[in-house]
Amino acid sequence: MPESITAFAPASIGNVGVGFDMLGLALEGAGDRVVARRTAKAGIVVSEVRGLDGELHPYLSTDPEHNTASIAAWAFWSEHGDSGGIDIAVHKGVPLQSGMGSSAASAVAAVVAVNALLDEPLARNCLLPYALQGEQYASKGIHADNVAPSLLGGLVLCPVFLLPETVSLPVPDGVSAVLLHPELQVNTAHARRGLAKAYSMQQWLTQQACLAGFIAACASGDIALIGRTLKDVVIEPQRSDAVPCFSEVKETAIAAGALGCSLSGSGPSIFALAEEGKARNIAVAMEQACRGFGIECQSWVSPMAAPGAAVED
Repeated sequence: MPESITAFAPASIGNVGVGFDMLGLALEGAGDRVVARRTAKAGIVVSEVRGLDGELHPYLSTDPEHNTASIAAWAFWSEHGDSGGIDIAVHKGVPLQSGMGSSAASAVAAVVAVNALLDEPLARNCLLPYALQGEQYASKGIHADNVAPSLLGGLVLCPVFLLPETVSLPVPDGVSAVLLHPELQVNTAHARRGLAKAYSMQQWLTQQACLAGFIAACASGDIALIGRTLKDVVIEPQRSDAVPCFSEVKETAIAAGALGCSLSGSGPSIFALAEEGKARNIAVAMEQACRGFGIECQSWVSPMAAPGAAVED
């Protein structure tokens, strides 16, 4: 067996506007890495957690009971591993509380790395329940809209009642995702607790229509229909005030030619879908709008069919 295994898991766009808690999209270009190795002593050790700057992270825990990656890895290893233990090192590439699936990326990378230590690794789709255990610790709820696309790639339908089954959805050719990350933080668990508990029938019907129309548009490659249905009338209005630049960034993205624009997860990151040839210019326009509020930011442009987690050489 190799001395150690490194796995990469990409960031993700949760909800994708129309599919709260049940639709997610993998994002190319940003992600977490976890290095795993076998140990003679039973149990799990988190040897280090490094931040985006490569330095030891100032506050992410190395206590295996309080680390998303180790919780997911141990859930897997305790069922499928041998009498020995594992040591993991976490290298963060996704900002914390960013709306980019940071905790999901760590959990997925950990499970994929530890799975690769087995003599006969499990199929990728079998890893989802274990990664979800790590995500549940971070977000205080079961939802796979970040874990599933980070693990499997592309656009994934993953409502709770289907789990652990998910549906990988077709995506249209020539459409890119643009993601802008303002240097702000939004705590996902807190954001979830603040959501309203009841909605009007009109809100529910409109949101259902948008979800169905968006999935149909992606499957058929109907770009115009994507533009008409990529709307969130339920969650976005409740969360957008937490991101001071959101309205201006969204208006700028639409004016620059985006098909639609909304929060990624609970924010503060903001995503747009756009025709491939317009995506880079839209990303620049969104950055300029964000910086107009005095908020530093960065952006990524990704295909909608971005790959999921993978073991690296």
